[in-house]
Amino acid sequence: MSQRRAILFHGTGAHPGVVWLPWLADRLTARGYDVEVPHYPGLNVEPLSSFLPKVLAAHVFDEEMVLVGHSGGAALLLAVLEHLDVRVDQALLVAGYCTPPNTEAEPVLQDSYDWSAIRASVDDLYFINSRDDPYGCDDVQGRTMFEHLGGTQIVRDDGHFGDVDQPFASFELLDRLIR
Repeated sequence: MSQRRAILFHGTGAHPGVVWLPWLADRLTARGYDVEVPHYPGLNVEPLSSFLPKVLAAHVFDEEMVLVGHSGGAALLLAVLEHLDVRVDQALLVAGYCTPPNTEAEPVLQDSYDWSAIRASVDDLYFINSRDDPYGCDDVQGRTMFEHLGGTQIVRDDGHFGDVDQPFASFELLDRLIR
């Protein structure tokens, strides 16, 4: 079996050093994972049509891979999964969304999704959303993705799971969910 690998995608306007991303990277590294936490300042700024090919070219995806995305990074994972030619092990979308969650521009979203292609690209899929997400990346968004893709939906009351005004230094639930 090859080395277990994980890629953690930050959210809109963020970077690899925010919220629980460093903590999770350290936890997974300690468990033997090779972890990437790329910095994508163009996330949800650059149009997905030009941004997605850069993301796909920057990483090698395989059957042992775990993908984790927060907010805009979770929305990006939908497009990544739709365009993979390999089936990854797990994808965990934290505060993810598939339709505009508020009135802000969302260049990371596609107009439509090939839900069957997304589902065919991942063995184990989780949607973790809050009922009280201040940006609209809420449990309704999670339910919409769950209804299209199946998997597991987890609903919490944890805001945006980390933000400028919401310290969220660790996320034990994610560590438990990742095999």
